[in-house]
Amino acid sequence: MRPTFRPATVAQACLALVAFAALAQPASADVLDDVKGRGAVKCGVTLAAPGFSAEDNSGKRTGFDIDLCRAIAAATLGDDSKIQLQPMDLKTAFASLPSGAVDVLTHRFTWTQSRDVGGLKFPKVMFFDGQGFAVTTKSRANKVSDLNNATICTAQGSTSELIVADYFRARKLKYKIVTFASQEQAWDAFVAKRCDAAINDRSGLAARLAKLPNRDEFKVLAETVSNEPIGPIVAQGQPRWEALVRFTLNALVAAEELGINQGNVDAMLKSTSPDVQRLLGVTGDFGTKLGVDNDYAYKAIKAVGNYGEIWDRNVGPKTPLRLDRGRNALVANGGLMMSVPVR
Repeated sequence: MRPTFRPATVAQACLALVAFAALAQPASADVLDDVKGRGAVKCGVTLAAPGFSAEDNSGKRTGFDIDLCRAIAAATLGDDSKIQLQPMDLKTAFASLPSGAVDVLTHRFTWTQSRDVGGLKFPKVMFFDGQGFAVTTKSRANKVSDLNNATICTAQGSTSELIVADYFRARKLKYKIVTFASQEQAWDAFVAKRCDAAINDRSGLAARLAKLPNRDEFKVLAETVSNEPIGPIVAQGQPRWEALVRFTLNALVAAEELGINQGNVDAMLKSTSPDVQRLLGVTGDFGTKLGVDNDYAYKAIKAVGNYGEIWDRNVGPKTPLRLDRGRNALVANGGLMMSVPVR
């Protein structure tokens, strides 16, 4: 029997299509113009991850991800304080870009194929990470295979769910996954002993351990069970904004490669090195081609320093996270981090 469509049903369907289209399309024709007109960069950041995005004792939010936001604001607007930070969880973060709620997510998310083709663009990897497991020190688990029959906490919709399924299935290990609305809730459940282990990026686990008063009661297993290339995200269909974000981030890495830092960047304006001159805008028109001033990279470096300085200040060996550079060292030093040449 052929279905009959009532007028109200058709109207509802049209409204649904309009709503879907509004979500599927960027809220602005050009995000770069919007940012300039607004005079501020709206950055989506994680709710609370010490070293990456968390409030200090004075109520100011600081961290690795905040510094990336500040660098983008300095490059775009000439002032790293022109930022609007919006802490958000996994569910709200991805919807925030196409709706125009934020201009960029410096929130810590993994670059995956499904996200890339699903309307999100990752301009540059700024953190090479990998997933790992946290357990209690009293646990008998010393390696991942010891987690057979374990209950594991994680956030619903995160890449961790798939990683656990793939890793355990391949090794014929049994497990029970318990999901929560956010990584914060999953971690709180683990700390409250509602599950045997928690999975997250190893840097994320380090950040959460850093703020526990009883951190010695927990440990992170040595094995890394995935590759997690992480970096800021922008909406699809914004090539000017995507390029500016990409080459601002790129400038922070290039600065470290070239020996430029926050303290010597003014003196380096007099360098005779063609690479330094192009990066800092002394020669060429690389900034104007991005829609900003030619000294955009200089402004970003002056505001937050080079990549190594950002690392050391927020997550390095002298911070509570105590993270070594590892895969995030420059290629010249045996790591994976490198810049795209400015030429």
